[in-house]
Amino acid sequence: MGVRSFVKQSALLALAAGGSHGIRIIQSNDDGWAELNIRQFHDMLINAGHEAVVSAPAENMSGKGSSDEDPKPRTDACEYDSCAAGTNAPFASNATDPTLNWVNSFPATSMRLGLSTIGPGVWGAGQEAELAVTGPNVGSNLWAQVPFSGTIGSACYAAHEAGVPAIAFSGLSNSSLGLLGGNAAWNADPAPESSAVFAELALNLTSRIVESGAPYLPNDTYLNVNMAAPVGECADPAAYQWVLTRINPSTPLISSDDVQLCGRDKLPQETEVVHSSSGCYVSVSVGDCSDKTTAAADVQQAVVDKIGDMLTCWES
Repeated sequence: MGVRSFVKQSALLALAAGGSHGIRIIQSNDDGWAELNIRQFHDMLINAGHEAVVSAPAENMSGKGSSDEDPKPRTDACEYDSCAAGTNAPFASNATDPTLNWVNSFPATSMRLGLSTIGPGVWGAGQEAELAVTGPNVGSNLWAQVPFSGTIGSACYAAHEAGVPAIAFSGLSNSSLGLLGGNAAWNADPAPESSAVFAELALNLTSRIVESGAPYLPNDTYLNVNMAAPVGECADPAAYQWVLTRINPSTPLISSDDVQLCGRDKLPQETEVVHSSSGCYVSVSVGDCSDKTTAAADVQQAVVDKIGDMLTCWES
């Protein structure tokens, strides 16, 4: 057993003994179980005392939305050769770490099996996930991208189908940024700097939601969280400001008012905020998993009640 695996196993044993306030968390994504972003976030969740279990696709499944199909036995090697060819298994665990699992199907399927089978297999019979987190995705999931995103589709399977509150994280990146972004294997050396920044930001919000107490989010609700690329001053997670946003544009005569915040009843659109050139921002949109669009004002208010002191007012 490697050092990383030993640390994780020790953390799980400590939690089982009742010595931590961590919760049971299922992780997924659409970039693949061996992507560095999800692995770094996983390590941070474990180190923070949570019982985190990864259940994610065996390979990159970006853009698959809410597609869901029972996994078939896998014959090819997994992404980045992270599982051997010829396993002939529909899903399986890392050889030395049962908290890391691949599923030979779509992101939503990975979440479904993670919640029903893989997570309880690690935690013990009758132990269910208390929170689902997806990503951080490699690249944004903003407005028009949302319906097609496997990161969102996986989160909404949890919230809409399974009744488990969910947060979908995405980090703006560009392969041209080299060490600052793009897809990378769990064992990339040197590792892209973006992965650690995104993981820390994701942990900050996850911790705040958990500390706020259950229920962590209203029913059928997900948070769509997009983090600006960690370039320049934004390489420091402490430089980021958190802004409550909406997913889709507010349409006159059609869109209802948003939560009253910062003296306005219309939230800024997430695309405007996260692409701002005047600072480092994280957009947090409250989404309705029935259609993946912006949730109603009373649902937004429930989230403000939990994380309001994290938020900053947006001035366009």
